[in-house]
Amino acid sequence: MSDHILIERRGAVQIIRMNRPDKKNAITRAMYAAMAAALAAGDADPAVRVHVFLGVPGAFSAGNDLADFMAVAMGGEGGTEVWDFLLALAQVQKPMVSGVDGIAVGIGATLNLHCDITIATARTAFHTPFVDLGLVPEAASSLLAPELLGHQRAFALLGLGEPLPAERALAAGLIHAVVPEDRLEAETLGMAEKIAAKPPEALKIARDLMRGPRDAVVARIREEGEHFRARLKSDEARNAFAAFLSRKKPA
Repeated sequence: MSDHILIERRGAVQIIRMNRPDKKNAITRAMYAAMAAALAAGDADPAVRVHVFLGVPGAFSAGNDLADFMAVAMGGEGGTEVWDFLLALAQVQKPMVSGVDGIAVGIGATLNLHCDITIATARTAFHTPFVDLGLVPEAASSLLAPELLGHQRAFALLGLGEPLPAERALAAGLIHAVVPEDRLEAETLGMAEKIAAKPPEALKIARDLMRGPRDAVVARIREEGEHFRARLKSDEARNAFAAFLSRKKPA
């Protein structure tokens, strides 16, 4: 497990909190593994009825840790932790709720496509700069985003890398509500508790009917993954990572 992922149980609600504030919750391989394990454990535990994802004030997640990407780009092994987590997201059996404040980049944005309810603050912006980094969309976002947002908004988000502010995300149907920053956690957990109070078997059937078979989502995650792994070793990606990391270094 990772020290940067905090797991808490509040009644029937399992909270998965990303807690790496010094790096704006950039997600490492260990963090992916911890979150995948938490989803599996919660799904297997009859006492858990809802999973909740939270970040820290001002940063839900800055996306994948670019140092991990750079290591793969330079010839290292990437491991399976990212893909294990993405497949867990697609196949989780219990409702998922997210509370998003501030930065929501890469997987910090696409994770929410798998959630049943997302609540965000007004300063939140969803941003997926995959192409700018020489990469491709992940988490089946190339399938789910066009279905939810329509092609034009999905292309602006995933292809052009344009941020999607909270109010526009609300209008587009990506999120359920926009709340004040000091109310985010209470509103998110309140929604999770409301879901947890529903008859679980009836809710599961209703959720499964709404989500439909997961085969296409899983297949798209695998297809995206093949392209993503190949792109990580491309000159475009190496150059983009190096340029980004050089900008991050102090003068």
